[in-house]
Amino acid sequence: MPSNFGMRGYMRGALLLTIAAIVVKLLSAIYRIPFQNLVGDQGFYIYQQVYPFISFFVVWTSGGFAVAISKMLAEAELSNHSEQQKSFVSQTIFYYLTVLSVLFFAVLFFGANLLASFMGDIKLAQLIQTGSFVALFMPVLALMKGSFQSKGEMAPVAYAQVFEQFIRVFIILVGTVMIMKTTESLYSAGNIAVFGTVFGEIAGVILLFKFLEKKELFKKNKAIGQKRWPIIKEVTLLSISVSMSSLLVLCLQLIDSFTVYSLMIDLGIEESVAQATKGVYDRGQPLVQLGIVIASSLSLAIVPLVAHHSKKQDGRSALPFIQLTYRSALLFGVAASVGLVIVMPYVNTMLFETNALSEVLIMSVLQIIPLSIILTITAILQGMGKLKIPVLIMLGAIFLKAIGNIILVPTIDVMGAAVASNIGLYSCAILLIIYTRKLISNPLAKIDYYIKLFSASFAMIFVVLTGDRLLQTFSVFINSRMEAAIFGMALIFIGAFVFLTVVGKLRLLAEKEWFLIPFGKRMAMYQLWLNKRK
Repeated sequence: MPSNFGMRGYMRGALLLTIAAIVVKLLSAIYRIPFQNLVGDQGFYIYQQVYPFISFFVVWTSGGFAVAISKMLAEAELSNHSEQQKSFVSQTIFYYLTVLSVLFFAVLFFGANLLASFMGDIKLAQLIQTGSFVALFMPVLALMKGSFQSKGEMAPVAYAQVFEQFIRVFIILVGTVMIMKTTESLYSAGNIAVFGTVFGEIAGVILLFKFLEKKELFKKNKAIGQKRWPIIKEVTLLSISVSMSSLLVLCLQLIDSFTVYSLMIDLGIEESVAQATKGVYDRGQPLVQLGIVIASSLSLAIVPLVAHHSKKQDGRSALPFIQLTYRSALLFGVAASVGLVIVMPYVNTMLFETNALSEVLIMSVLQIIPLSIILTITAILQGMGKLKIPVLIMLGAIFLKAIGNIILVPTIDVMGAAVASNIGLYSCAILLIIYTRKLISNPLAKIDYYIKLFSASFAMIFVVLTGDRLLQTFSVFINSRMEAAIFGMALIFIGAFVFLTVVGKLRLLAEKEWFLIPFGKRMAMYQLWLNKRK
């Protein structure tokens, strides 16, 4: 086994993967803002309708399957299994993934017209067909990522993830600019955006091949006495558990794709108006993604720590890491969500040109709080090896979302879709908290933590609203995008400063805990300065 698979090398590699994941998520959220500015709300609707179909399989295979493969191959290495047996595991998973990818490709490519008609917009069929090709590259991409990770070689995987996303974003933005300057076809712009995802995955495959020392991923031989079904079962369960929180978000978006626009059309709303309205509603997605970046990074960092300490019979238990991760995720989730709520009209205008449906976006960004909890707790439970109950809870959340859309969208339009998402996500988060608390036989946070968090949030709200009133004396209303940007950025800075200052003064997290959080060193030093008299 390579020497870099030791604990020190592993943690260094895990940090590299965490940084890569943060960069990828930031790029994924940020590129949608200029894309929406280029194509408008109708063009954004077109892309967002198809995006969940493509991303679902990408997240499951390139993310979930890659981690599952790495775990299974690493365990085979630790168990001193023969090269023939490890090759059989890789071979079985590759064949299984190939079957899945071909099935997924066939469903999307040949069923594109049917899926588009279900969504109420037959013109989306071409985009679905273009996106279907992404499935064909997933088996080799997942196997290569998993193989590298199983050997502790995290760098190739990290570089590939960032390279994939960079190529994708580059093609989407450059291609969209060219389309809008020539044909100005919104569906063509959406198609080039979907093509960017396909080509990004191809770029990732090419880069990983460059890192391979051998061109062959596994030898074509079969281990005697081994069966394929146990391997298939294990890799399926592991891949779902690893990616289930991300798949939950995509499932909610899929429900929106199938219901929101079609229900509005059924109500007699004009097609262009319904498309634009759905596009404005979809503005909430990049805002939510930006809001959960910290929670995502924490969830990536916590899994190896919880798994390592859960298996130890003596020494420090996993409980302190579990509680710290939960408190940190909730802290930043509340900060991001509440902060966006109080400056939403400015943020909406600053990023998307108009402040249309700001009240709907306010409801949407409230999802940041439960999603921050869900991301971290599912990661904690994954580290503890508890998989079944979280999956059942998330299936319940998806069911609540679907029922909520059907009932609420005909009544209160896209606000109904936002409310339905919140019902599903908050229910899911509460149940996961209850389940986790029973498992660890301890509260995830003490009552005084919630009181202090409420105090910090209230201080931020009070100062920002007071600052908003003062700024309004310089202008009767927001009459330009530049003005919204100036006011919005000023209020965001003031709010963040006040929130972190109160958090530091009340010591919601101890200084040593800040040092355990990615990039928390500066906050620890600031907190020490605030409390230096103590």
